Amino acid sequence: MYDQTRAQQPADRPPGLAGRRASGPEPLFPPEERDKIARRLGHAVNTFADTPGEALEEAESAFDEATDALVNALAERRRVLRAGWQGLDPETQSAELRLALREYREITGRLLRA
Repeated sequence: MYDQTRAQQPADRPPGLAGRRASGPEPLFPPEERDKIARRLGHAVNTFADTPGEALEEAESAFDEATDALVNALAERRRVLRAGWQGLDPETQSAELRLALREYREITGRLLRA
C-alpha cells in the first residue's frame, strides 16, 4: 500500500511518527522494566506480615524506581517527538505536525487519567 507521508520523507531521514504503528498506545517503558518493579512491589506485599518495616522500604524503593523510569521514559518520548517536528515547514509538513500533536494529546491524556 502506498504511504504518501512516508514517500515524502527525505531518504536520509528515518521514518518519523508517520511510520509508527496505530494499534493502541505504546507502553511508557519496557515490559521487562515494568515486570521487575511489579515483582519487587509484590515481594514487599508478601513479606509485610513478617518484616513490615523492610517491606515498606522495599515498596518505597519500587515506587521510586517506577517514578524514575516514568520520568526518563517521558523525557525520551518528548525528545523523539520534538526531533520529529522541530524545524519542519508547517505548510508542507502539516501531516507530520498533526501526528505529533495527536501523540502529545494522547500521552498527556494518559497522564491526567492515571
